[in-house]
Amino acid sequence: MRVLFAFAGGNGHLQPLLPLADAAAARGHTVAFTGRPALLPKPFEGFPGGDEPDGERRPLLRVDRDREEREFRDGFGGWIARERAAATREVAQRWRPDVIVCDETDFGSMIAAEALGIPHASVVVLAAGTFGRPDGLAELLDKTRAAHGLPADPSLAMLDRHLVISPVPASFRASPGAKPMRPMPLVPPAPTTPPTVYFTLGTIFNTESGDLFARFLGGLRDLPISLVVTVGGGIAPAELGPQPPNVRVERYIPQADLLPRCSAVVSHAGSGTVVGALAHGLPMVLVPMGADQPANADRCEALGIGVALDAVDSTPTEAAEALRAVLWQPSYREAAQALRAEVAAMPAPAEVLPLLEALR
Repeated sequence: MRVLFAFAGGNGHLQPLLPLADAAAARGHTVAFTGRPALLPKPFEGFPGGDEPDGERRPLLRVDRDREEREFRDGFGGWIARERAAATREVAQRWRPDVIVCDETDFGSMIAAEALGIPHASVVVLAAGTFGRPDGLAELLDKTRAAHGLPADPSLAMLDRHLVISPVPASFRASPGAKPMRPMPLVPPAPTTPPTVYFTLGTIFNTESGDLFARFLGGLRDLPISLVVTVGGGIAPAELGPQPPNVRVERYIPQADLLPRCSAVVSHAGSGTVVGALAHGLPMVLVPMGADQPANADRCEALGIGVALDAVDSTPTEAAEALRAVLWQPSYREAAQALRAEVAAMPAPAEVLPLLEALR
């Protein structure tokens, strides 16, 4: 079977596809990817499709949920869907996949698959799931559907017509009809003494974070912890200045290498980081800045696995108090461990693969 994996955004849209792609390749299927050129994963065949982010540094903005929903709708439902539909259709016509697997925001690839009569599966990438169907999305997508000879779809039936796979535990995001899939291999926890804490603001919003890294470091570094900070490719670690011995600042460290050793995570509440923390049973301090991050932070607080702070107004002292709470108040760790147990009980990608093979 030939399987084309497609993603419309950054690393958080790619990573949830990789476990299933690895499982398909291990079973002898032919796998390729299409998406942002710099993110196309090795050793799979790759077809560039989509613009790279400009990496421009921008000021930290106060969270505006209405603005974020509009930008999601007009971006992923508008120009991104148009570009992705054209790019994926062109790739599929040349490469001739039997199935297309896309991230749940790659609406254009879903349209391309339908136009070509190829079954598609989508993989959940928005952890909380309350962000992905804003008002007006169907009307925008219908314009791209019409350009590819498809009828209007006012109920957005295309989003779950064939197969939806969710690597998010159901108690965090209920996805009726979706098939669960464990998001990463089970790794025994190996926490350190003193506790290791991971601090990240992701790979997109890191360049829109203003003084947030420095401000939070001003409080977190004084705690009795080992603090590992990743600032992303667009920020030089030296910008944060000299740090005490218990603080390590890097551009990037794979989460799979770091999270098993951690006791807590401080992050922007990006979906990939949140799901990674859930899979390892780690309580969180969350500082949402935009996109679906506020919804993810809300869900973490509702489940008692995290504390959310305001990105603009929170002080170093408040950051330290929040981390102290999630590290040393047992209820946060107990709630996080319950989510880890739920993730551990989800089927492995190899067990989900037959559902994909049945679409052929």
